[in-house]
Amino acid sequence: MNGTSLPSRAHAARAVTLGAWVALATSLLGWIRVGYPWQLCGLAILPLLAPLSGLARGERRTYAWATLFVLPYLMFALTEALVNPRVRWMAALCVVLAFAWFCAMVAFLRLSRAPRG
Repeated sequence: MNGTSLPSRAHAARAVTLGAWVALATSLLGWIRVGYPWQLCGLAILPLLAPLSGLARGERRTYAWATLFVLPYLMFALTEALVNPRVRWMAALCVVLAFAWFCAMVAFLRLSRAPRG
């Protein structure tokens, strides 16, 4: 389904998805401030670039498989939140942003599906 025939709520979900993507990518760069090497932070963003064009175009298939991309970021942030008190605030932020990105993608998929009939 292309982006021009989407209902307005699906457009809003797509906008939230892209905003959450940007926020998550930015938060990954924020790990530099808590002592992680910039090379590692930059490398962590690379997988996020794979679904970006499909997300921007509103392709349902991309939204479906991109939900799987959230898991590594969520697991990393949860692990850091549990074992590294020094970066707990940054890890909590990443957990929230990764979960928001996932929820926005699921909302888009639900709102953009074809009516049954």
